[in-house]
This record gives sequence, C-alpha cells and structure tokens, in this order.
Amino acid sequence: MAESGPRRKLAAILAADVVGFSKLMGENEDRTLRNLKACRSLTDEAIKLNHGRIFGSAGDSVIAEFASPVDAVVAATEFQRNLRDRNESATDEDQMLFRVGLNLGDVIIEGENLYGDGVNVAARLEAAAEPGGITLSGKFHDEVCRKLDMSFVSTGEQAMKNITNPVPTYKIEVSSLPKTEASSETEPIIETSAEDQGSTSDQVLADKPPAIVVLPFSNMSGDPEQEYFADGITEDIITNLSLWKTFPVISRNSSFTYKGKSVNLKEVSEEMGVRYIVEGSVRKGGNKVRITAQLIDATEDHHIWSERWDRNLDDIFEVQDEVSSSIAAQVSPAVKGQEQNRVVRKQTKNMNAWDEYLRGLSIFNSKGDYLEVKEHCYKSIELDSQLSDAYILICRCLRNEIFEHGLGKQDQRAANEAEFHEKSKKAFELDPKNPEALIILSVSANIKRDLKQRVELMKKALEINPNHASANLEYGLSITSFGEYEKAKEHILKSIELNPTSANELFPNTSLMFCHMGLRDFENALDDINKSLEIDPDFSGALGFKASLLAHLDRVEEAKDFLAQYQEKRPAVKNTSDYEKVAPTIIKEVLIEGLVKAGMPNE
Repeated sequence: MAESGPRRKLAAILAADVVGFSKLMGENEDRTLRNLKACRSLTDEAIKLNHGRIFGSAGDSVIAEFASPVDAVVAATEFQRNLRDRNESATDEDQMLFRVGLNLGDVIIEGENLYGDGVNVAARLEAAAEPGGITLSGKFHDEVCRKLDMSFVSTGEQAMKNITNPVPTYKIEVSSLPKTEASSETEPIIETSAEDQGSTSDQVLADKPPAIVVLPFSNMSGDPEQEYFADGITEDIITNLSLWKTFPVISRNSSFTYKGKSVNLKEVSEEMGVRYIVEGSVRKGGNKVRITAQLIDATEDHHIWSERWDRNLDDIFEVQDEVSSSIAAQVSPAVKGQEQNRVVRKQTKNMNAWDEYLRGLSIFNSKGDYLEVKEHCYKSIELDSQLSDAYILICRCLRNEIFEHGLGKQDQRAANEAEFHEKSKKAFELDPKNPEALIILSVSANIKRDLKQRVELMKKALEINPNHASANLEYGLSITSFGEYEKAKEHILKSIELNPTSANELFPNTSLMFCHMGLRDFENALDDINKSLEIDPDFSGALGFKASLLAHLDRVEEAKDFLAQYQEKRPAVKNTSDYEKVAPTIIKEVLIEGLVKAGMPNE
C-alpha cells in the first residue's frame, strides 16, 4: 500500500515581527527586551482571545494560525491598535512597531508546526507591510472584506521570493481604526449586516430562548494574586446578565469548571446546552482596569461582537453593566430600549469594601476556610455597611456550618442560626430585589419552620429571575413541604439545566429523591440515592433512605443490610420514634413505612 501524503488543512496565518529589532538590540538590549515583553503581552492576548494558536515565536517574531480569517484580522487590528495607543504614551526610546502579514492558504501539518506556501506567503506579506501596518493577501481580503467594518486599500500584485505567481495584496488603514479610549460610545470591531441581524433575531426568538455561558475571564495582569479580581468581574457579569428574563444564563458553578483550561467552544456549547459563549480578559494595574469581552455563537463558530474598555477602577460597575447590556442586546434584541424593566443591582462606591468581598468570595468558591471567608466579609461590612453581597456570603458560610456533615460546628449551631437570621434580614433590607438575598431569607424562614413564608419568598425570587439556578432548586424544595412533588421536580430539573455540573452534586440528587419518594416512584428515588452515595459515601443518612427504598421495592434482605449499616453509623436511632427526630419532615411517613418493612422496631 502506498504511503499517504502529509496531512494538510486550510488555515488563516498571521505573521508579525518588530521593525528594526536588531538595531534596537544594538542600542540597548535590556530596554529592548523589556519593551518586547510588554508588547508581546498585547499581541499574545489578542491572538488568544480570538482563538488563535501561536506555533512559531523566535526572538521578535510571532506566527499564529486561526480557523477563521475573521478571527485573525480582528486579532491583528486589535493588537496593532493597542500597540499604537501604547506608543503614544511611551517615550521615543520605548516605542516599538510591528509589521503584520495575513494569508489564507493550504498548510502542511507536522506535529505542532505548520509549513508550506500558506505560511511562507504570510511571512512575505509581513515583510512588505508598513511599520505599524497590516498587509493581507487577495484571497484573505476576499474572505473578510464584506464581514468587517474596516477600510481596505489595494496595493496591487507583488512578486515574492520563492512564490511562483505574484500575489494580489491589500492593506488595512490602521490609522483609521478608532482609539480604545474609555468610552461607552466605542464601536464594536465586528458588525453584522441587517440581514444577519434579522436572521439571528428569528432564530433567537424561535422555541425557547437559547442559553448563554460566561467563561471565566483571563487574568492578564501578570500577577497571580489578581486572579480573585478577574473571577469577581466574571461573576458580576453573570449576575448582571441574569437580571434580564429573556434568556437563561448558566450558573457560575458550571461555567467556572472551565477555568484555566484550553476549551473547544463547540464542546462547551454541547456540554452546557448553550448557543452563546462569552469570553474575555481583565488587566488591573494600580487604579486602572482594562476589560475585554467577546460574544460568540458557538453553534456557527461566529463572532457576533467584541469590545474593550479602559477605565478607572472607580468606574468598574459601569463597565460591567455595559458589558452585560451589550451582550444582552445582541443575544435578545427584545431587551433593547427596555432597560427600565431590568432589576438594578445596588453596588458599593467603596472599592476597598468590594475588594474584601471579592477576596472572601474567591476563598469560598475554592472550598476554603469559612472562617477566613467571613473575616473578609466582616472587613467589607466595616468599610461599607450597605453592601448586601457581603451579608449574603456570610450567610452562605453559616448555612454550610449549620447543615453540612463533618464540620464539627454543631456546638455552635444556636449562635450560627442567630447570626444567620440577623444577616439574612439585613441583606434583604439592603437589596430586596436580589434573588440571592431572597434565597437566604427563605432559608432563615425554613430554619424557623415558617414554611409558608419560605415558599412566598422563593416565588418572589423566581418572579425577579425565572432562570436563576439556585432559586429554582430552593423553590422546588420549598413546595415539597406542601406535597407538590411533581411541580417541585420540574423546578429542580430546571435548576440542573441551568447549572449542569450540579447533576454530580449531592444536594440536587437528594432533592430529586425527596420528589420521587413523595411520588412513590421508588425506582427513580433509588437511582437518585445511589448517585448521592457515589458522590458522598460518608452520607450516613442516605443509608437509611436506601434501606427504606429497597424495602418498598420488596428487596427486603438488601434493605436489612443497609438498615444495619445505617444503625451502625447512627447508634442513637434504635426505633421509629428515634428516627422521627432526624427524618426529613416532607417524606417522613413514607420513609418510616419502608424502614418498618426493613425491620426497624416501630415504637
């Protein structure tokens, strides 16, 4: 059999290098290398954010591949504009110019490297570009000229070394690109035609609204200590997007499973059940912050919108709101002109208070020490007693300390419950239209066994945001207390749809078991509790649930075995009277019925 030829593909190639690099190195090596590092952070950031892959980087040169020529030209114009803006504020000695060449062509794949005319032409185009300019091949131009709001100028056919035929070339008028000043008036880089907008609108409004996921924004500050800040920006944008009722937003817990990973957007789309994906980056330095964001239609691998903001840190909440407003208007045109119908979040004006809250939130999300989380929140409240989010986060810690297994906090339960009631009430008073505040206040009502009040509070949370994952879960649980198991199951399943990774968490699976057991659907209830035990083999209460379920399914011998395991872990539960004190109220009767069948003394 004849050997197959080398693997090939069509790729958009970007080639760039520094103008006069050898001369600059001869003048001052240290300064040149320092400036090159600063400039490369801008070029590499733009390439990464636009789904490029750098496969060649020797000295002052960069060669990258893109699946889409639109992505490649957006990356090139983005970093040339950023470099131009940097040069304007730098001394003459610190200024650095790049040339860029762009080509669309066939390439040969060999490991991580690419070869062939597709790459060679890009390198020749780069050498022919003006300092600070971008030159592209005719083939590349034909692919992007109708899709972008840019000025292209024909520079004729050019003969190139070792390339058989002359190549038609064009240049982009970089000087005409808008400055990236901190302005809400900045135009997006990519614009869609009226026809594109119409078809997108039709698709968006068809059937149920398509969901959106916000991936963790990259920390481009060069300081790992700033990771918490980038994460906080992402979470706030997720929250802001959730204030519109017209489309579902995947919860933070699921979106952050992609943190630090190189992701395939189509795979993210399939795994999360979304059409739209938001990516971005955050760069913080002193009192300045830069946020970039882009919106992608993952089903069609199409960039819809991208933008960059350079602002003072004091303006951060305005920027976050602009980001979410712009995304919402692209995803659901119905929100345009209807901002007055959106719930407005109450934010602090004290950046130090917000920073302390973000530090606590980062520790909480990384499963850190609840005491440390609370300390940051207490500092935040000292700095600004009106920041509802800090009170909410304290309550989330207290709730876990009250209810989670193995925390050794039961001797502090009374004090924790008292603080929970106080802080949840304060959070609600400060921000009564925040679903998170309503959720913790409903948990407070549940601890007090005011079950009707719990349901009413959760109804209000869902009215504010029907696509809030935790609100759907908590509402579902609240109505099980009144026997509405089928409706509860619908809301719990919706919460899992909005937070897909929760399908592998203990709480949602145990909640589904309550619903199925209440419906006397013992087969599905057994599946739920088996999954709960897979997630947490030390969940001793699940052994009692399983014993009851097996007995209801007439698998009595197995039920007796699990009852013995349960009573070994819970020696104080000797009979049904003892079990009544620890059983979940909502399904107590059906649980005890099964446990009696399994052999628990009925006393």
